[in-house]
Amino acid sequence: MRLCARSAFAILAAFLLGLTALSGASLAFEPDEVLKDAALEARARALSAELRCPVCQNQSIDDSNAPLSKDLRILVRERLVAGDSDAQVKQFLVARYGDFVLLKPPLGPATVVLWIAPLLLLAITVFAIVRRARRPGGPATPVSGDAPLSDAEKAELDRLLVEGTRPREG
Repeated sequence: MRLCARSAFAILAAFLLGLTALSGASLAFEPDEVLKDAALEARARALSAELRCPVCQNQSIDDSNAPLSKDLRILVRERLVAGDSDAQVKQFLVARYGDFVLLKPPLGPATVVLWIAPLLLLAITVFAIVRRARRPGGPATPVSGDAPLSDAEKAELDRLLVEGTRPREG
């Protein structure tokens, strides 16, 4: 019976987790934003998927529930209805928010650090690992000021080690 209860709990937890994951995207896009022209709506959705929410930062405006994302989704649709191309809509938003509004910002002087930093960090890590692996694996050198054990200290250490290995009496 316990196994069945655990299985039922696991299934319920997975179901609720799935609902939670789906609810964010389904709530982000509101019906009043949908354009009547299916072709324009498809373009608007494609553009919205490429634009970053300035509030949420790692979500597209299509997936975000933030009020600013809703405003940007509406703005994208207004620009498309006005006859702007996809590139013109992106240029308009980049002019207002900078390259940050693009989920995939172009490589340029302002974003070169964002593109190079992960590669540089990886190279430094690999260099450190290789250097550490090539280091001789001999015993550690004593820290300055550490003196070797005296004969009395060695005898005491041996006595403690032998005592620690004897079975304890009751």
